[in-house]
Amino acid sequence: MKFAIQYVIIGPEYDLHRDEYLHLDQGKHLAWGYLSVPPFTSWHSWLILALENSEFWVKFFPALYGALTLLIVWKAIEILEGDLFALILGSTAITFSVLLRINMLYQPNSVDVFFWTLLYYTLLRYIKSENNNWLYATGIVLGLGFLNKYNILFQIIGLIPALLITNRKIFTNKHLYFAGAVALLIVLPNLIWQYQNNFPVVYHMKLLSKTQLVNVKTADFLKEQILFFMGSIFVLITAFISFFRYPPFRKFRLFFWAFAFTMGLFIFLKAKGYYAIGLYPIFLSFGSVYIEKLLTSKIKWLRPVTVAVILLSSIILFRVGFPTISPQEMAENSQRYKDLGLLRWEDGHDHALPQDFADMLGWKELAAKVDATYEKLDDKQHTLVLCDNYGQAGAINYYSKYGIQAVTMNADYINWVPLDEEIKNVILVQNADDDDKERIKEQPLFEKISLTGKVENKYAREYGASIYQLVSAKVSINKIIKSDIEENRWH
Repeated sequence: MKFAIQYVIIGPEYDLHRDEYLHLDQGKHLAWGYLSVPPFTSWHSWLILALENSEFWVKFFPALYGALTLLIVWKAIEILEGDLFALILGSTAITFSVLLRINMLYQPNSVDVFFWTLLYYTLLRYIKSENNNWLYATGIVLGLGFLNKYNILFQIIGLIPALLITNRKIFTNKHLYFAGAVALLIVLPNLIWQYQNNFPVVYHMKLLSKTQLVNVKTADFLKEQILFFMGSIFVLITAFISFFRYPPFRKFRLFFWAFAFTMGLFIFLKAKGYYAIGLYPIFLSFGSVYIEKLLTSKIKWLRPVTVAVILLSSIILFRVGFPTISPQEMAENSQRYKDLGLLRWEDGHDHALPQDFADMLGWKELAAKVDATYEKLDDKQHTLVLCDNYGQAGAINYYSKYGIQAVTMNADYINWVPLDEEIKNVILVQNADDDDKERIKEQPLFEKISLTGKVENKYAREYGASIYQLVSAKVSINKIIKSDIEENRWH
């Protein structure tokens, strides 16, 4: 059911998401690191490419990790000695939650939530059994999670003081440090790559803080935490209570304090709301078991009511959380999205559609118009398609019927510009808000410059992006582009 739902919550009017194109192209250029993410996603992209790069397989992997997260929650409930009702409640809570939204897109986030949940699960097993093998399992999960997204370090930062409060003796266990060495060994290739490339992750974090995190409001962050598991919020609250009221769970208070410290860190750093999603799934296991223990004898009839509450609440989630209706209909009924703060983009302003949905529009149109421009060129072999951002380049590469490999000075594409062959013609894709005066200076470099099209989907984030045809360069374009690459890499 989890797999099936993920394939029906996106309407046919929508393309892939901006970020998905970048991650797919990373599979064509395997490395131990990239500007914005570690290498784990690129391995899946390589597999998707080997499987003919269809949208089915693009959507398969986030759905897979969503299903695996569900499986871990199920297994955790079993370890906590929950019976059938607890299993049903926990699996319903995890299925009809923000994970439906997260597992909708091919991004590192689905894998991130999976590894956070799995890491907590391995610690649960260690606390339950005191078997050191689970510490080594924790080290392996940490290493792989780091290779997927550096965000998992916040989980570890929260766990350290939590362990100091609840289980200090673990720091005298030599196997903890051996497990840490295993994690370090797994992440070492990426750390070496970061060193060799002057730690681009530092640049990326500074840019993120300057352009996006600066617009994050604490009130919005906290409101999002409630919305993420809106239908099952009572299960989470019950979980927090269980650590202090249910004796068998007192030895697991580590998770309560880890949550408190990591959440506090996210609030202090003004993190995006979705960074914290990985904290919650394991608590659905605790809450489901405790509710099962509470709802016995005369009030056992309340059990199906709790499941029904989650299912009924999911109706609201489906109304606003997914692009199941057309962009026009969504814009005409935008108040429901605005009331929940979903129209606020990274720039801090409200727009007609939620940002993720606007990022899924206009790409096929753009690629088709670039193809039409490319088709008219006499010298296709010496033509470069140069874009203003990674979404444009990746979408053209994905949808182009000519197999065009567009590039940009943005994101990882800066390392993939082909300069082996002489460039004579350029198809330039320019953002609607690009007021770079240098464009005017570049025009005399070509014999012919013409505007061949624009993205006309007014609901797309790329609305107004222009396509220019620059033909017959008078000087060496390779030299100019190489200079641009060096300047952008330096920045």
